[in-house]
Amino acid sequence: MEKKYFPLEPKENSRLTMIFQVIFGILCIAVALYWAIFQFASLKADSTMWITIVFLVGFGAYQVAAGFGKIKKFIEIGSDRITLKRNSFLPKTDIKSTSLEKIEIYPLSICFCLNGKKKMILRFGLSYTDIINPVKDAIAEFAGLNGISVEEKKEEL
Repeated sequence: MEKKYFPLEPKENSRLTMIFQVIFGILCIAVALYWAIFQFASLKADSTMWITIVFLVGFGAYQVAAGFGKIKKFIEIGSDRITLKRNSFLPKTDIKSTSLEKIEIYPLSICFCLNGKKKMILRFGLSYTDIINPVKDAIAEFAGLNGISVEEKKEEL
């Protein structure tokens, strides 16, 4: 089985958008550094300026990381492992086929039941429904090739 990559974002950003994100992020960081260096006397008097500086540096760093493609959420299904990045800020997680006990497929989520009673849930959401069925099919194919049991479940309210 070749690797299958599925972005969990509504759309991919164009190259021009990514360039503008990097430029805007660098500008935010530069403005924050300017305030911290050249307006230092006013920073002593006004503590809310520090909050602004921290926000600008954090937002600028996020924009730079997004421009370089480090913030993307995705699932990559290989022959013996699933690489999952569910959150923009947290690192990606590798799930090896040997550590999977079973996979539960719900209408809007997939639950990976790991050895040792630990569970990892991938939630799709309602805004980007086109990717749900291809991911479910690829997960079912992965489970079939690796001898992992798959249960299709219905969610009840």
